[in-house]
Amino acid sequence: MKGIWTYQSIWNPVELDERLTMGEGHTPLISARNIGKKYGMENLYFKLETTNPSGSYKDRFAAAAVSHLLHIGAEVCLATSSGNTGSALAAYCARAGLPCFVIVVDGTPPAKLEQMQIYGAHTLMVKGFGLDEKITSSVFEQLRSLSEKFNTKVQISAYTYSPEGMRGVETIGLELAADREMQENVQVFSPSGGGGLTLAIGEGFLKWKKLHPDYRLPALHCVQPEGNNTIAGPLRDGSNKAHSTSHSTTKVSGLQVPGVIDGDKTLAVCRELGGTGYLVPDDLVFQLQVELASEEGIYCEPAGAVALAGAIQARQNGEIKENASVICLVTGHGFKDSGLYQRMGRKQNDYFETFQGVTEYIRRTIKDSNFK
Repeated sequence: MKGIWTYQSIWNPVELDERLTMGEGHTPLISARNIGKKYGMENLYFKLETTNPSGSYKDRFAAAAVSHLLHIGAEVCLATSSGNTGSALAAYCARAGLPCFVIVVDGTPPAKLEQMQIYGAHTLMVKGFGLDEKITSSVFEQLRSLSEKFNTKVQISAYTYSPEGMRGVETIGLELAADREMQENVQVFSPSGGGGLTLAIGEGFLKWKKLHPDYRLPALHCVQPEGNNTIAGPLRDGSNKAHSTSHSTTKVSGLQVPGVIDGDKTLAVCRELGGTGYLVPDDLVFQLQVELASEEGIYCEPAGAVALAGAIQARQNGEIKENASVICLVTGHGFKDSGLYQRMGRKQNDYFETFQGVTEYIRRTIKDSNFK
């Protein structure tokens, strides 16, 4: 089997007939054509997790997590999600024939809810969940109790709750490590909410190092929106502990995680790999989401532009060199958050009575835009 199961010997697989796959993993690592030059990074790359079956890196998690549920004979999948985890789990549960119930973050984008529901998941929203730490912790604990009654485990994309699923996410790090061309001065930037993705990438690097002692470990940096400073700030300030926040204020969907969750371990692995933390404003993230689409052809959700925001900040601060190999995780597809079109200020073109009007419009637009 291919996909994440390529690395089965490294991360404690389940039985062959219990392994679910839809071709997740082995996502493209592409070089920037325009944005790298624009921001002074000669060797800028994007890891396109948008190409996974349901449109985000969470398919790696779901493939491993739902396979484990089959292994333990679970009756149902119970999960929480801000969108992408729920969509991925719903898709893989549909394939596995497992009922799927997802408690979604208050304010989850409609497109993500629709995707979950199309796959057949039952979505339930609790006021304040995912935004208020006390409400969020209470929901987690109640779900844990409920899961025992149905012989299952609560699926949250964090090691704290589903280490089995997160081992699937480690394959991002394994894939990057296996790229033998990426060996010198590699700087990896990862977006973080609760820290699980960044931690998993780091664990992938470290596991590869154990098997390949000559492998040069990259630096791993944690990037968070300013409105959810639980890991990046403490990492940069020299703290050994992540800090929870009473209320997440960022508008970047998917990274609104006020609790610590995997924060302490994420902080530790970044520090072990020579990385630091970056806090980026929402406005910059939204701006870069537009630039990725219009200048690189990469249509991502806002969270998918967060790593790039961190890399640009690092370059502007002189903390990475111009010739460094910079890898930014693009975590989820833009169809999951439909707000980009409105933020771009675009409007539908006028209806033309004749083709002559179309011709004049094209000529005028080219002239005004100074296209070459």
